[in-house]
Amino acid sequence: MTKGKLKKMLPGGNTSQGFYSYYDNIIRPDANRIFIIKGGPGVGKSTLMRSIGETMLDMGYDVEFHCCSSDNGSLDGVCIPEIGVAMLDGTAPHVVDPKNPGAVDEIVHLGDFWDETLLRQNKPAILETNRRVGRCFQMAYFALKEAKVIRDEWESYITEAVDFTRVNEVTLQISEEIFSAVKPDFTRPPKARHLFASAITPDGSVNYHDTILQDTRKLYTIKGEPGSGKAALLAKLAAQAASLGLDTEQYHCSLVPQNIDVLVLPRLSVAIANLSAPVYFDPNCLPNLEVSKEINLSAFLDTEALNNFADEITGCRTRFEAAFNRAVKRLNQAKTEHDLMESYYAPAMNFHDINAKKEQLLARVIRYAEENASDPFPE
Repeated sequence: MTKGKLKKMLPGGNTSQGFYSYYDNIIRPDANRIFIIKGGPGVGKSTLMRSIGETMLDMGYDVEFHCCSSDNGSLDGVCIPEIGVAMLDGTAPHVVDPKNPGAVDEIVHLGDFWDETLLRQNKPAILETNRRVGRCFQMAYFALKEAKVIRDEWESYITEAVDFTRVNEVTLQISEEIFSAVKPDFTRPPKARHLFASAITPDGSVNYHDTILQDTRKLYTIKGEPGSGKAALLAKLAAQAASLGLDTEQYHCSLVPQNIDVLVLPRLSVAIANLSAPVYFDPNCLPNLEVSKEINLSAFLDTEALNNFADEITGCRTRFEAAFNRAVKRLNQAKTEHDLMESYYAPAMNFHDINAKKEQLLARVIRYAEENASDPFPE
């Protein structure tokens, strides 16, 4: 049996606006079954979801791992698109409650398998650790908000030096190359799926471009200084794709979640990606991926205008890096505190019974696989 394909992305992120969620895009509300996994830290939610996902991969099903932006080794969800089944971590900060209880959504509460007496013995330590986790996240978000303000200042200097006529010309050129042969499809509304391809994590900036682009054949890479027009270019291409009836996968910026960083057009096997720092991705890691064009929008900057703000731009770079690194440091501290909190919960868990529950869930997922084969984003 051929093993299925694994795709990784992030449904939520640590951003300049705090924790930002695209959880509603993991799977459609009218899926076959959505298991919402509840329970405290260290009770086995991520391990349960990963185990079931890996089993389905081995059975030949394509599986999506929705990774956690606050814990590089954990999952926030698992989706099996072909059968319309997903498992979601329903605890804070990504609180998920049933929208269609029973018909689609079902809560699986791993708190049924903990020893309350043991947990109550550690109540003061748990409360204090939880407070410190929250405080670390608060400080991380302060730093990311500061980084965004610095970036806005930085962008103001760059924007003043941009030759937008040339930016518009290259946007039109890319658009013609991608869409000129596309026959519009107005038989149904186009679908747009919104997630993150990269994240600001306790380990710094990470991305999953290597799995997101594994089925892409042509890639357009965009680079440039903040304010050089990257976000606007990607937004225009996304709008044009929608106007032609094309479905899109839109992966958003980890700092400014409204901006698109990666636009994937599955029907065309084409993607456009902003590969400016702090995102690093080498397209050569995917042998079937052809880089059709590399565009550096910084080439359209007026050097004389830039020189007028050289000191200010250098200062912005330095201050932005300091704020960004401070945010990562606080996220790392939050992860350390969270690990400590897990150490209070893990000894109170009956993992034998949790494993039995996992096997029951797996049996049900396999049954859905045998009985149903549907798109989680149906027509």
